[in-house]
Amino acid sequence: MNDMTFLGLGYIGAGLGAGLVLIGAALGIGKLAAAALDGTARQPEAGPALRTTMIIAAALIEGLAFFGLVICLLAVMNFAMPKSEAGPAAAAQTEAHK
Repeated sequence: MNDMTFLGLGYIGAGLGAGLVLIGAALGIGKLAAAALDGTARQPEAGPALRTTMIIAAALIEGLAFFGLVICLLAVMNFAMPKSEAGPAAAAQTEAHK
């Protein structure tokens, strides 16, 4: 397999990872909102406390999703970087630093 194949597979993997992160975050926030709405419907006087808790939990889920997207972006940027080949000049430079 050549270098372009690995580059393409890296892009596909990062894209799938980003998609899975967003799907997981959307499902988590949807389930959180449904549970908070159900709790408010059952006990309306607990609405403000549930709303505050829901907003904090939603912010944590969003933060985790953002962290996952940054990791996928860093993976794509790492795959896109050209690999330096160690030639005779690089070997001489490492010998000089020893």
